[in-house]
Amino acid sequence: MPILDTPAALIATLIAVILVGLSKGGLGGMSLLGVPIMAMVMSPVTAAAILLPVLVVMDVVSVASWRKWVDWRLIALLMPGALAGIGIGWFTAEMVSDAVVRLIVGVVSAAFVLRVLAQHLMRREVQPRGQRPAQAQFWAAIAGYTSFVAHAGAPPLQIYMMPLKLDPKLYTGTLVMFFAITNALKLIPYFALGQFGAENLTASALLLPLAVVSTWAGAWAVRRMRADIFYQLTYVSVALVAVKLIWDGIAGI
Repeated sequence: MPILDTPAALIATLIAVILVGLSKGGLGGMSLLGVPIMAMVMSPVTAAAILLPVLVVMDVVSVASWRKWVDWRLIALLMPGALAGIGIGWFTAEMVSDAVVRLIVGVVSAAFVLRVLAQHLMRREVQPRGQRPAQAQFWAAIAGYTSFVAHAGAPPLQIYMMPLKLDPKLYTGTLVMFFAITNALKLIPYFALGQFGAENLTASALLLPLAVVSTWAGAWAVRRMRADIFYQLTYVSVALVAVKLIWDGIAGI
């Protein structure tokens, strides 16, 4: 098919789906690489459109595993902001060029790596904080927007959620449910923008078996391997891709 008609496009797409699947299975952090890797060989908008149906299927598997560990009050607090962010992404989609989207994705990816690096260097214990509605709406809106343009909503949301010091299972389940709802809502504007043409949907359908296997593999790996070295490699990869996308975005503007 034209979208995946070159070896580079095919390889990049397969790698992206595998990494996103591993992340959905529990090896978090790698999902941020999905759109950036594909955006190096195709339009970032097309990359996001191909990945969205795949993400929705992955979300079904994740929700089935984590549905009992969800803070629904926190979900209710976050969703208005997320809807606003998705709406802004929808409203501005046709005004923002591929170069600007690449730049946005690159900056978000770089910010994620810098935040992780800063936490590592500071080695400071974050004190638990209570709910802060204004901040919740702000970071949820940023997460909704970055999720819309690049399926990269986790870093902004984590900035708000991590200081809450939730039980790990409750934290994971709430995060899973938030993005399951967000990804389902994104189907409407993506459809309205004409991003679910035959080529994109066919590509998504062909990738689903790999997505399911990768998600299962992520869950299997979480239970059996040390992840510290793996995460270090992931952060380096995110940083390199971020630099490439920022360079391409600036050059294309």
